[in-house]
Amino acid sequence: MRELFIYYRTTIENAAVLHDAALALQADLRARHPGLQTRLLRRPEAADGQHTWMETYAAPLSPNGITDSLQREIECAAHAKLASLINGPRHIEGFDACAS
Repeated sequence: MRELFIYYRTTIENAAVLHDAALALQADLRARHPGLQTRLLRRPEAADGQHTWMETYAAPLSPNGITDSLQREIECAAHAKLASLINGPRHIEGFDACAS
């Protein structure tokens, strides 16, 4: 089951606005995709006046997890809501969950 881990940087000054915008983005996506699980994380330390943030996405009710079409939807929504707050690209990595 494929999960997404997306990380990016923003300035310390934009942290509160980014936090609220990213949570709203994820809430909207969860409303449109029942069962979608999301998380928003931030590294505790800043570097060069910026924080690194990470969004995670999992779809445990879907046999394949995050599909290509859902990933595209996440990226389109994120671009519309977050692009002006982010410095540099959003780095997207997909991982398959393994049984433990």
